[in-house]
Amino acid sequence: MFKFLTPKSIKPPFARYSHGVEVPPGKRLVLCSGQVAITSEDQIPEDAGAQAELCFGNIAAILGEAGLGLSDIVRINAYVTDRAFLRPYMDVRDRLFTSPAPASTLMIVSGFARPEFKVEIEVIAAG
Repeated sequence: MFKFLTPKSIKPPFARYSHGVEVPPGKRLVLCSGQVAITSEDQIPEDAGAQAELCFGNIAAILGEAGLGLSDIVRINAYVTDRAFLRPYMDVRDRLFTSPAPASTLMIVSGFARPEFKVEIEVIAAG
């Protein structure tokens, strides 16, 4: 369904992501706002990995409303507030997405709206 783009003329991805993903004509796009790790009961996990799990869980619920799932994600933009949170986030992402994986960007930022948040994830899905 999707064409995963990894040109031989550039350095291969150094983690589980694709350089690009082509969405074929006629597919719907769903754009998810950045999701932070807060439950419907206002609970926020302390651990960055648990926060990533909750972010992706929230994304799965949003995509479910559109009849899509995590396998329909073509792009991930993820943000963490400390270099120490890169690995916990990537461990969750790598478990949830097999190769070929979506296009992805991971950035370290200075913070979010509330200091308890360590991870924020936004996605684009197509189906």
